[in-house]
This record gives sequence, structure tokens and C-alpha cells, in this order.
Amino acid sequence: MSWLMLIVGIALWWLAHLFKRLAPDLRASLGGLGKPGVAVVLLLSVVLMVIGYGGIDYLDVWQPPGFMVHVNNLLMLIALFLFTPAARRGRVIYGMRHPMLAGFKVWAFAHLLVNGDLASIVLFASLLAWAVVEMIVINRAEGSFEVSGDVGSLRNDALFLVGSIGVLFLVGYLHAWFGVWPFPG
Repeated sequence: MSWLMLIVGIALWWLAHLFKRLAPDLRASLGGLGKPGVAVVLLLSVVLMVIGYGGIDYLDVWQPPGFMVHVNNLLMLIALFLFTPAARRGRVIYGMRHPMLAGFKVWAFAHLLVNGDLASIVLFASLLAWAVVEMIVINRAEGSFEVSGDVGSLRNDALFLVGSIGVLFLVGYLHAWFGVWPFPG
């Protein structure tokens, strides 16, 4: 049952995110109900993925080397930085078309590096593949991309980096609360 929940959760995640691009007429016909409807499906998908993933027995596929924890944490810091509004007001990633999707890909890849069990591989590889497909679909639908607006400042980037470090530790302690210690030692 847990595998089914995980797979259905992943499928709903893909479908909810791609719904607007795959069925634009149907999405448009929903009018104002479209956004909250998609939000409910996304929330359901996350709940199913979390419960399904948590209920699956550990099946070892490969054993990540210990140093991967450090690589993972550095990649997580980068992912969190990409999730910030730095693309709009900072200079480092100014002009990046999909900073949040890029951060999501980094997040998924980082988790693949430190989790060698089958459920983790299925979950994080599926989400990484979704982010790649999502970028491709958006790029095809929207065509060329032009950078415009204020370049932003390195000061803002520094603030976003400090905030990302804080969020990294918060996320780490939330992981610990769920029984996974993500930091070395």
C-alpha cells in the first residue's frame, strides 16, 4: 500500500504541475477554481508521497560514501539559495529563467547522492525528472527568454545567502525531528 501511495503521489505531482500545459483548454474552463483545485491536488500529492515514502521498508540498493553528506549539505545550501527571491533582487543568479526549478533539481540530486535505498531513488529521481521536464515544457511554451529589470546587488545576495544558511539549519533540525540527522557527526 505504501508503494502505491508513493507512486500515486508522484503521479499527482506531475499531473498537477503539467495540467496547465497539457490541457490548457480544460484548465481555462475551470476559471477561478483552477488554482485552488491544483493546490489541493498538490497538497494531496505531497501527503501521499510523505506517507508512502515513510511506510516503505528500507531496501538497500547502494551505500553512499560518508563524504556525500558534505556534498549534499553544500548542494542543499545552493538549492535553498536558488529558492530565494535572489533572481529578482540579487546579482549572482540575475537573469536565470527558472531559479526555483533549478533549485528543485539540485535538491533532488543532492538527496539521490545520500540516499541509496530503493524508495529514495524512486522518489527523488522521479522528482528530478519532473523538474527537467517542467523546464523543457515551459521553455517550449514560452519561447525565447529576455532578461530585463534591475540587475540587483551583491548585498542582497549576501542577505539571501545568510537566510539560506539559516533555513538549511532549520530544515536540518526538522529532518532530525523526523529521525534523520543530515549533518556530519
